[in-house]
Amino acid sequence: MKTEDYHDGGPLEVVAFRVNDQEFCVRTITVREIRGWSQSTPLPNSSPDILGMINLRGTVIPVVSMARKLGMTAAPPNPRSAIVVVEVHDTLLGLLVDGLSDLLTFDGATVQAVPEMTGGYDKSYTEGIIAHADGMICFLNLDHMFPDVAKLAAAA
Repeated sequence: MKTEDYHDGGPLEVVAFRVNDQEFCVRTITVREIRGWSQSTPLPNSSPDILGMINLRGTVIPVVSMARKLGMTAAPPNPRSAIVVVEVHDTLLGLLVDGLSDLLTFDGATVQAVPEMTGGYDKSYTEGIIAHADGMICFLNLDHMFPDVAKLAAAA
């Protein structure tokens, strides 16, 4: 689904989660399951955002620290942490988040464009911003965040 597909006012269903006390979300259609935190096996010589790999019912998948991927300081996992298993470019990937917020449905027309800014900001990671009564949620574009996910999964 492309950004334009939900700007027509159709429903947009998302899974919202927290990373460093900030709210983010991804489309529910990309989420395969949500698991509690479990230790991952380190992957030698991997980038700093890759925590390692886990065994998901016989399939080894990489786990990414969303804090590190988003350029934030990563807090140690705790009992509220979760691994959101998503499918990106036909590949399974685990996203370590600080906690889940909710399953939400919005009118697609409420998604606002990310404002233009100068400096070292890459807005390709975001589909837009969703403003609602409790604050704002950054709507992530997983396809752009993980363009080479197949290579990452092959390493796992």
